Amino acid sequence: CGIRTDFLDYTVDRSPYKQGKFLPGTHIPIFPPEEIWETRPTYLFILPWNLKDEIMDQMAGIRDWGGQFIVPIPEVRIY
Repeated sequence: CGIRTDFLDYTVDRSPYKQGKFLPGTHIPIFPPEEIWETRPTYLFILPWNLKDEIMDQMAGIRDWGGQFIVPIPEVRIY
């Protein structure tokens, strides 16, 4: 689908088995969620839309620095 590091700097996953690897077909690294607090991104792109409420609750602290959530499915929404 053409998504590379020029669009996403990195992704995060709670699974230690995925951390330190890359998303298939890209060169986008997978880090533990703590990376978010270290890099303070402006936007957090949530791909598993069915878990958006849970993820937004867990990551609510990004709003402290003005961060927002983007959920692209079923339609693009910014929270």
